[in-house]
Amino acid sequence: MRICTNNSNKFVVFADNIHTYNSQMTIDIIGAGIGGLTTAIALEQKGLKTRIFEQAEEIKQVGAGIILANNAMQVYEKLGLRKEIENNGNIISSMNITKANLKPVSRVDLSYFEKKHKVKNVAIHRGVLQQILLNRLRSTEINLKHSLKHISQTDRVPLSTFENGKSIQSSVLIGADGLTSVVRQCLFSGNELRNANQICWRGVVNFDLLSEYKNELNEAWGRGGRFGLVQIDKDKVYWYALKSFKKHKNEYAVSDIDSYFRDYHAVIRDIIAATPKQQVHTAVISDLKPTSTWYKDNVCLIGDAAHATTPNMGQGACQAIEDAYVLSEYLKKYDTHAAFEKFQSLRLPKAHLVVKTSWRIGKMAHLSSPLLISIRNLMMSITPSSISRKQPEQIFQLPGL
Repeated sequence: MRICTNNSNKFVVFADNIHTYNSQMTIDIIGAGIGGLTTAIALEQKGLKTRIFEQAEEIKQVGAGIILANNAMQVYEKLGLRKEIENNGNIISSMNITKANLKPVSRVDLSYFEKKHKVKNVAIHRGVLQQILLNRLRSTEINLKHSLKHISQTDRVPLSTFENGKSIQSSVLIGADGLTSVVRQCLFSGNELRNANQICWRGVVNFDLLSEYKNELNEAWGRGGRFGLVQIDKDKVYWYALKSFKKHKNEYAVSDIDSYFRDYHAVIRDIIAATPKQQVHTAVISDLKPTSTWYKDNVCLIGDAAHATTPNMGQGACQAIEDAYVLSEYLKKYDTHAAFEKFQSLRLPKAHLVVKTSWRIGKMAHLSSPLLISIRNLMMSITPSSISRKQPEQIFQLPGL
């Protein structure tokens, strides 16, 4: 199946065989997630031809929420998508770490960065964002039901074979296929997934959030776990909850999630109770141990395929969006090898900083000793705002290209 967008922005579906790469350079992208779609949009706008190969049978609005931090929104401003995203999400002007009772421990005022970079931070449903990105594509082919099976290279030309039996040759291939990237597993050695020994539940629920929380991200840190909540649309709340497990993830069943957070604020208990258990997504938290090689010949990894991070900084998708911006700029200006080399050189330090910092935050957030928790909360509460601002200052800054 091939999906194209016509001039009226409607999807046109063709059932045909996929032919191999032709004489006009086409950049093939494996994966139609946020990173893959954003990359295709950025390349399209620079006059480069792209194709996407996606394992799903259809692209539909699934998943939970996502927070597009200032750095991601700067990219979408450059791509002409900022206003539409803001209109379909909810503006977030502060990020708060609290105790389990929602009493603040630490606060980052995002209005400073809004003024500095002239964009806002937006919480939005992931499915809504994905549809916005799909609607913006004009010429990119999106080939569904193409689950990547294997990649081989002959004379630096990658040959991708899919589970449906079809194959393509690409002159340029971008692996945007996530944490368990088949592109990475086939072509890049020495990669290691790390289990954080934390289980995460995510949900979206219709809920009338108190006005004091409507434009905030609040993350409540308890004993060995935490709970985050943010409004993503009118009367719609995205929430996530995490617990540490000692031996096996089956220590925690979603059916008992109410009891795991019974000591948290009433708002948190009400949000959990209002969410049908069958609509809660469960996942074990892992990341990719930082690796120094993101490209090989004419193949390059982006997003989670290159630098998967734990979700503790809310930067997973944001870093993929930055990848899309930087890589598209370099592919327009330089030959493939130089573009990949410059991309990796520029993006790797920041992406690795996010991965390492997020891993540390995850451990700090899940302390179980009451004494250590008290010390942690005290240190966070007395940290000057100027110091608390330094980390997001570094993360939100886009490189000048």
